[in-house]
Amino acid sequence: MKILVNLSLMIFLISLALVILLNFISKKAFQDREKSSPFECGFDPKTPARLPFSLQFFLIAVIFLIFDVEITLLLPMISSLELSNMFNYSSILMFFLVILLVGLYHEWNQGALDWAY
Repeated sequence: MKILVNLSLMIFLISLALVILLNFISKKAFQDREKSSPFECGFDPKTPARLPFSLQFFLIAVIFLIFDVEITLLLPMISSLELSNMFNYSSILMFFLVILLVGLYHEWNQGALDWAY
């Protein structure tokens, strides 16, 4: 146990020292309006160079990621069906599915799943 604590402390200290060292020697970028704006032959640009990010796409991606992780949690439960008590297995599975359905209903109710705006 002592070895594990010592190793984790040593890894933490080394990574902290590297972060501090790299922060000191890294190139500092000075923010200047002229240098950070896109170049159009010396004139100010007519349109913004960066397009706004769609928040709807981000929400759909996060929801997909959450449900994808939950599906990967459900798949090993199929193989553990033979080794467990049927009542315990079904109650855990139903509890997990109820949490999934409540989360889906909440996202639907909040309007995060509406595609057309």
